[in-house]
Amino acid sequence: MTGYGRPVTSYTMPLAALAMALAVRASGLSVDEGALNARILVGALSSVIMFTTIFVVLDHAEAVARRVGEPYGTLVLTFAVTAIEVSIIVSMMLHGENNPTLARESVFSTVMITSTGVVGICLTLGGWRYRKQAILRQGTSAYLSVLIALTVMTLILPTYTQATGPGTFSAAQLGFVSVLSVLLYASFVFAQTVRHREDFVQGQAHDAAMRIASHESVSVSALLLMSGLVGIVLLAEQVAASVEDALAAYQVTQADNIVGALIAALVLMPEAISAIRASFKNELQRSLNIAMGSACATIGLTIPAVAAASLLTGRGLTLGLPASDAVLLVLALFICSVSFSTERTTFLTGMVHIVVFFTYLFLIFVP
Repeated sequence: MTGYGRPVTSYTMPLAALAMALAVRASGLSVDEGALNARILVGALSSVIMFTTIFVVLDHAEAVARRVGEPYGTLVLTFAVTAIEVSIIVSMMLHGENNPTLARESVFSTVMITSTGVVGICLTLGGWRYRKQAILRQGTSAYLSVLIALTVMTLILPTYTQATGPGTFSAAQLGFVSVLSVLLYASFVFAQTVRHREDFVQGQAHDAAMRIASHESVSVSALLLMSGLVGIVLLAEQVAASVEDALAAYQVTQADNIVGALIAALVLMPEAISAIRASFKNELQRSLNIAMGSACATIGLTIPAVAAASLLTGRGLTLGLPASDAVLLVLALFICSVSFSTERTTFLTGMVHIVVFFTYLFLIFVP
């Protein structure tokens, strides 16, 4: 244990993840180079360190969140996780041959995992434990309106535009939609943190009681949080690249879908665990802030970043979803609208989301 009551691993694992990632890169050995045994060893070790660091980073993120309060604490983790996803997607877009659908699959998977998987688990477990849980309808409605607008503009509209081929935007269209996405998300963050903060914060007394960490402890947590996140970015990139190469070597179909889902799952794990923990504490609104906020940030920030990379490098970018995925996306958003139309949720509400989530998982492998 340390002076702040945390285990030693709380300090060592973020640094270990960063050191491991930098050492692999400095040595010139990566999971997609060299002998097969070396790739397996590096990939396995990277996976173990990465998953351990994810839990440690989560604790540091929650320490920072307790200090700054809600909804700022949730935004800390959301922005950090979005930065991870942008880094991984851009690096893998530039990995080997052009992969124009990887960004689309990653963003789509993020929305499906958060709006059906994470939300479903939170509603089911929280509802089973507390029978009914309260939410702030104004806040969840704001999340859904932003999410619906962003998903339709970026993942469905490209299939129906006429300037270029199906599923793609022209350069002018891509730039225009990217600017609108950033402006809409920035407006949402302003409403969440300044203009209509009360619509997203449940229990002001509890929020104030959470501000208990010392300045020194929070400073250390913030530093270790950033170090751990950088390490996770680099390690996740290596793990995802190894999976991509393995799928290509064995000629697995739907490789882009699998890699996109893997990236989303790896990146979202800290937020998913944090959301589930909040639901167990009967803080369902905070769970929704984390899950739905991640989906909004992914589209509002990741798509513009990936679009900029595409325009600068000249690599193609396909954003329009195929018909089956578009149907699933619309279904997930519609169910969210129904689930959050009242101020109470039960375990049955969560089960509906989980059913859609398992359908999404099944169709990844059996399209």
